[in-house]
Amino acid sequence: MKIYSKLFLLTFFILTTRAEENLNLFDPMDVFELEWASDPQVSPDGKKIVYVRKSNDIMKDRVSSSLWQIDITGKNHRPINSGLKNSYSPRWSPDKQKLAFVSNISGSTQIHMHWLKSGETAVISQLQESPSSLSWSPDGKWLAFTMNVKAESESIAEEREKPDGASWAKKPVTVTTTQYQYDGRGIVEPSYRHIFIVPSEGGSARQLTEGNFNHYGSLSWSPESQNIFFSAHRSNNWELVSDEADIYKLNIASRTLKQITNQSGEESSPMISPNGKMIAFNLKERRPLAYTPKRIAVMNVSGKNIRILTNDLDGDAENIIWSQDNQSIHFTYDQRGIRKIGKVGLNGDIKIIASNIGGTTIGRPYISGDYHTESDTIAFTQSSPDRPADIAVVNGDELKVLTNLNEDLLAHRKLGEVNEIVYKSSFDGQEIQGWYITPPDYDSSKKYPLILEIHGGPHLAYGPHFSAELQIMAAAGYIVFYDNYRGSKSYGEDFALLLQYKYSSPEDFADHMSGIDTLINKGLIDEKNLFIAGGSAGGIATAYAIGLTDRFNAAVASKPVINWLSKPLTADSMVGQIYHQFPGPPWEHLDHYWERSPLSLVGNVTTPTMLITGVDDRRTPISETEQFYQALKLRGVDSAMIRIPDTSHGIASRPSNLITKVDHIVAWFEKYKRENN
Repeated sequence: MKIYSKLFLLTFFILTTRAEENLNLFDPMDVFELEWASDPQVSPDGKKIVYVRKSNDIMKDRVSSSLWQIDITGKNHRPINSGLKNSYSPRWSPDKQKLAFVSNISGSTQIHMHWLKSGETAVISQLQESPSSLSWSPDGKWLAFTMNVKAESESIAEEREKPDGASWAKKPVTVTTTQYQYDGRGIVEPSYRHIFIVPSEGGSARQLTEGNFNHYGSLSWSPESQNIFFSAHRSNNWELVSDEADIYKLNIASRTLKQITNQSGEESSPMISPNGKMIAFNLKERRPLAYTPKRIAVMNVSGKNIRILTNDLDGDAENIIWSQDNQSIHFTYDQRGIRKIGKVGLNGDIKIIASNIGGTTIGRPYISGDYHTESDTIAFTQSSPDRPADIAVVNGDELKVLTNLNEDLLAHRKLGEVNEIVYKSSFDGQEIQGWYITPPDYDSSKKYPLILEIHGGPHLAYGPHFSAELQIMAAAGYIVFYDNYRGSKSYGEDFALLLQYKYSSPEDFADHMSGIDTLINKGLIDEKNLFIAGGSAGGIATAYAIGLTDRFNAAVASKPVINWLSKPLTADSMVGQIYHQFPGPPWEHLDHYWERSPLSLVGNVTTPTMLITGVDDRRTPISETEQFYQALKLRGVDSAMIRIPDTSHGIASRPSNLITKVDHIVAWFEKYKRENN
């Protein structure tokens, strides 16, 4: 028996070793094979889940989405629709017999209805623009949604008539609004997002709101299906004000509006309690700071007796869903790089329900994730370091992962291992949390080249989540290090505000370098082969860092801001950015803006630098990239500028662009890697 056991173990070891040897490294083209779940919706009886299943279409080079259904037992996993078109935003009818969703199956983006028993699907709208914020009335008769409505644009000069057959220049574009450009949309004609309803059986959509105002966010119906509650900023100067919104009640029969809140700040995402007596909502104080946490508050349906429930939670509390007993509220919050589901009672007591929500951003390891709850069943997208999002459920104390969307691919790939590291910043001893990914065939007796990859925001956060981009870098033989430097969310308000008016600065630079030195002291890193990369705020930090040190062999700054004197007055984010991240407008604080600008340090730069930016970027316009590139060329620094055509700020939003981005980063670093003697 003992001999048999030893033989069995030896055979198992040999087979396992061979299986591991046969695994392939994660290849950039594997990005087209990845799938991930999002937007789970639990049926009213808590027994089924519909979710959006996403993948990358290699022929169209786009993310595609379809609707799938699964029982909470994990059985009957099947598509509701599939094909070459996209479907998203599934919403169960109150009687659980139908499913409303948005799709372009019919050729344009419309609201569709799917009957669960018969399997039939029909288009129930004929809209001119894409709908969003789909919401059923409790009686099942109506669907509310928001949609852009174009406004009239008047010419300043009278248009001249051209002779028949004449070929004249294109007409000028007249801009008179403050918010005239949006990243991903470019220069836009004036339009405003309004609330509509459409019969659930199909018919004409009816516009309920008016005026040159935007009505975004969730729409919450009163129990008797007569009123819709929403949030908007409807003052005449709304274009020049950041973080200001109030809650309104809209009567669908008379189209009359009643303002429920009127205090300073942002009251948003109202949710009516099941008994119709209370409103839960997000409350955000208006103040000129880069980070202000969102609290959960409740009030009477009339707007009286406002009470904040999450004062003891040091961070954002969002995504509000009432429990059926009207006594507690589910929500999400982020803590140390991980999203969690919480439950707060009307007395303010908070309980953790689930953790590791995420996995819906597959490019880089940002905190992300969705959840939904009905009838004591909570469904969410589960995150793990080695897999994009799957669907998981919590029912009582039992947690079960229902899907395995990537086992057909990732079970046959060697992935880098994600490891946590906690260290002290050399600037002030502040604790910093980070992670490093070791190459798939990691050998602890060797030292490896390092890539520091810096997240954007800067008030966003990474975590121990799957990242296609960083796994590709690790597969190329690098240890990839990323940290949640000062200013990152999920560590409390004080930590986030350590970066106030210091974006970028020697302080966050010290956070990054201290992490690198910690890894060097652990004996993991070849300190002759250090590389740095980052996008957006991470691109700014990259460009700033190489003005402070020459320790990096090479750098890649994606979509950076280089000159803060020019960026706020050319980008789409000017109003909010100036108010929240600077002490005043550029013309009043020239020295401050210049001190924050990587261009102020370009005279120190010797590091070979690549810049990658979308040509149509309006968040960090490509003119910023051009300034740095030309300055580096004038100084004789090895440099390259990669211009991504037909692309805005999200340069990795198309799968091929994600691959192109990482291919260029790795190729640039390989060019400057030093061989060990």
